[in-house]
Amino acid sequence: MRAKTTISEIDTQIELLRERRKKMVATANERFASAARRAGLAELDISDAELNEVLAAITARFRDGERRTTRESA
Repeated sequence: MRAKTTISEIDTQIELLRERRKKMVATANERFASAARRAGLAELDISDAELNEVLAAITARFRDGERRTTRESA
């Protein structure tokens, strides 16, 4: 028989998951920022809107490739 989980145990689990999520987001941000610096994005004189547009296009291109790969392997 399984022991009941208390509210405080659930709260502890939630807090641990929040911390884990925060670390994962920070790691992803650092990885992306590092790649952007290496690619020379920091030196470009373009607006945030233009940068967002270009990055959205790149994202769509890679996501399209994922879909293609998934379909081909199915």
